[in-house]
Amino acid sequence: MNRARALILIPACCLAILGCEAEKPKMVQTKPPTVIVSRAITDDVTDYEDFTGRTEAVFSVDVRARVTGYLEKVSFKDGDEVKEGDLLFEIDPRPYQAELARTEATILQGEAHLNRLDADLRRAKNLFNRGNISREEYDKFTGDRAEALAMVGVAMSGRDLAKLNVEFTKIKSPISGRLSRRLVDPGNLVKADETILTSIVSLDPMYVNFDIDERTILKIRRLIREGRVKSRAEAEVPVLIGLSDEDGFPHRGTINFSDNKVDPSTGTLRVRGIIDNPKTPNTTSRVLSPGLFTRVRLPIGAAHKETLIPEDAIATDQGRKYLYVVKDEKKKGAKSESEMEHVVIDRTVKVGRTIGGLRVIEDGLQPDEFVIVRGHQRVRPGAKVETRLWEDAPPPPSSGDALQGTSDPAKATQASRE
Repeated sequence: MNRARALILIPACCLAILGCEAEKPKMVQTKPPTVIVSRAITDDVTDYEDFTGRTEAVFSVDVRARVTGYLEKVSFKDGDEVKEGDLLFEIDPRPYQAELARTEATILQGEAHLNRLDADLRRAKNLFNRGNISREEYDKFTGDRAEALAMVGVAMSGRDLAKLNVEFTKIKSPISGRLSRRLVDPGNLVKADETILTSIVSLDPMYVNFDIDERTILKIRRLIREGRVKSRAEAEVPVLIGLSDEDGFPHRGTINFSDNKVDPSTGTLRVRGIIDNPKTPNTTSRVLSPGLFTRVRLPIGAAHKETLIPEDAIATDQGRKYLYVVKDEKKKGAKSESEMEHVVIDRTVKVGRTIGGLRVIEDGLQPDEFVIVRGHQRVRPGAKVETRLWEDAPPPPSSGDALQGTSDPAKATQASRE
């Protein structure tokens, strides 16, 4: 029975197979893939180089006593911000006040002696004119009076020194800035010109030191020779600073010093910028303080026009940088010029630096051309695609900051959407 059923099924299967072979498959027309595109924009861009640096106080002073004595009073709190001339320490002034009184008494004594010798000299002059005394005796009176006058001068000098020592018992701030902690407590002996009492650093403005590598030095000097960049002697050279917790480079200053030689051990040139560091509004604090790590951006040359696209549009193939450009072409068999379709073109490009999530294209792309930002894997050169503008996709991450005269990332992204 089973054998009979098998014999019946065999012809049926053969007929089914023959029928399949005879029927031709139908071609299913697929819809072109949708890709996200962005328009290449043109904006003013300034070339720059980035370095790392450290902030440094313009003035830094170790506060020392100028007279020896016992410290009597401290007139500040550790870490206070003070102005030039503010009182910081007081040394027991009594020994120096007594010395001042002694020198003043010495002056009075010398002046009294001088007055007596002046009278003696006047009498001796009358006697000498009448021939009652000899030249030798007259010269003696003259010499005694000159010696007494000199002694008064010596006493006055001693008084001035004693007066200075009394003033030096009050130790005042030599500059405006922020104090460190006190290093000597009241009651301890302080030695003149030896004991460090505290230190003070200026806060506004602030230096930023950084090192420029040899390649950048040669590049800048070549641009100066070509007249494309002005030297520090010809114009102010700007410098931008950003701290480790800040986005971008919000602090602007100028270069005010460069060393006279390249360090042969590192191949770098020490350069220094100066930046204003005012108090933040409605507070007593400042953003910068000496010793902070900074990111330094040095603009090079004037702003110039460049073509920019989103970073995500660039692809790499064995070191070759390329883009997928979308061109409009007339459809095959179309009766009207308005019937267009989007075709993908492979374009090799030369790329420049990244600015605010946008990449500079130095060669290979024209402004206002559209490039694929999302969907590279679904297309190939010559393929037809449907497009969506970049505004429908998440914006590219901001990985840099705009310089004055360079592309603003927010504006550039908005321009690419439009």
